[in-house]
This record gives sequence, structure tokens and C-alpha cells, in this order.
Amino acid sequence: MSKRTVYRDVKDLVNSGVPIRGEAGVGYALQRGYELPPLTFSAAEIEALVLGARLVEGWTDPELARAARGALTKIEAVLPKALRELVLKTALYAPRGPWMEARSEGLGILRRGIAGKRKVRFAYERPNGDSSERTVRPLGLYFWGSKWSLAAWCELREDFRNFRPDRMNELTLLDDSWDDADGTTLEGYGEADRARRGDPDPNWKGFR
Repeated sequence: MSKRTVYRDVKDLVNSGVPIRGEAGVGYALQRGYELPPLTFSAAEIEALVLGARLVEGWTDPELARAARGALTKIEAVLPKALRELVLKTALYAPRGPWMEARSEGLGILRRGIAGKRKVRFAYERPNGDSSERTVRPLGLYFWGSKWSLAAWCELREDFRNFRPDRMNELTLLDDSWDDADGTTLEGYGEADRARRGDPDPNWKGFR
């Protein structure tokens, strides 16, 4: 965790009313006797959290699935008894079947590429059976309910492209990184996508 992250988190806590004294570069202290209020959610928020965790568990890679289970367990442990029971009784599910194995394969590598700004290489098979070698800068992953898409900068095409992870073979995370100062960002992808489609929405960062 960087110093900038710590300073930002402390600022957020202060803005939310937590009595913290001090300043960046010197140190911080929490007011003596202060206790954080118990973690609480509405019934709808509990359902959203449970379903969200189950969706991640059922429709992503194994590492992220374990993280979702762990996060839900930690939340459940600090909830009041009534809300813990609501977690257990929430009957919203996202079953994982054999059809998702191929569709989620490689997501872990792509996530690490996005987080670390590291290029990935793969053989990409198009619906007609044609295959080509691609090296891309992964920018974002989108879930469409039945499949995933990767927004990326393709070095072969020298342009923004999107790819289906379930059509990738021999997926490899490279040591090569990139500097996004040249506009190779998710925002840059969104601008290019809007320009192609004539879409005026400045907040759109994905593709349709």
C-alpha cells in the first residue's frame, strides 16, 4: 500500500466523521475512547452483497471466487445476529456449470495484466476458425451475463479491440509493461468506441 493510498483513506475517514488527528508526513492518532459503529446493512443491501459474491464465485476464475467467499465470510462475522441470519437465508444463487469453465479460463491472467499494466499474448480463434497471434495491452474486463469480453489495445492492429477470453489459447502474461501516457487507457478505449458509434455519452468506458 502506498503513502498516497494511506493519506487518501485517512482523509475519507475524517470526512465521514471519524475523529482522527494529525497530518500527512507526521502521523495520525484516533481520539481516545472512540469506537467504530457496528457494521450494518439494509435487507436489500445484504441481498445485493450475497448475490454479488455468489456471482463472482460462480462466474469468475478460481482465485477471485475464493476471494469472494472470504469477503462474504468476513462481512458475516461482524454483522449483528439478525443480519447474519439474513445472509444465510438469502435465496439468490448463481450456479456454476461446465459451460463456465472455458468462459472463465484465463481471467486470472487477464486481471493481473490489467492491474499491473502488463501485456498478454495469446492465439486468438475467430468464429470462422481463423487463428492469429496477438499481443495486447489489457484494459478492462466486461461480463455480459453469458460471456466475458476484454477491452484492449491490439499491437497487431495498432488500435483498440475487444476479445473473447473463451477464444484465447496459450494465454501468457508477459513481463513487458506500457506507459498509458500515450492514451492507451480504458478512457481512451471509451472515446474511440464513442467516436466509431457516434455516441455522445462522455461517461461510457466500455463497448456495446
